[in-house]
Amino acid sequence: MKPKTLTQTFNDGIVSIYSVGNISEPGNMPKDGLTLKVGTLHYEERTVGMGRYWTAAQAQVRIEQILRVPRINSVSTQDIAIVNGQQYKIVQIQYPPGIEPACMDLSLERLEESYEIG
Repeated sequence: MKPKTLTQTFNDGIVSIYSVGNISEPGNMPKDGLTLKVGTLHYEERTVGMGRYWTAAQAQVRIEQILRVPRINSVSTQDIAIVNGQQYKIVQIQYPPGIEPACMDLSLERLEESYEIG
């Protein structure tokens, strides 16, 4: 018997994904900032479970949000997510099986200091 496939909706909001890199003008001192990688990515907000929250806390990470978004293989834990103007570090990416369309869960930690957008 074929396993049942769940259909995922992404109705809770929009997130943009940025890469971190040098945004200074040529010839100037290097300056880390954000460059748009994926814009207008719809998401569904997921619950941060107690197990995930406390496991992350043991590693000195505070998971603030989990967003389920369509799967994009170029997104990595080196990237920054911006939701409603707030910047978050992508701490973990998981790929849940049996869901259509293919998606990924982004575990996000709020940044204390924001990057400049280049």
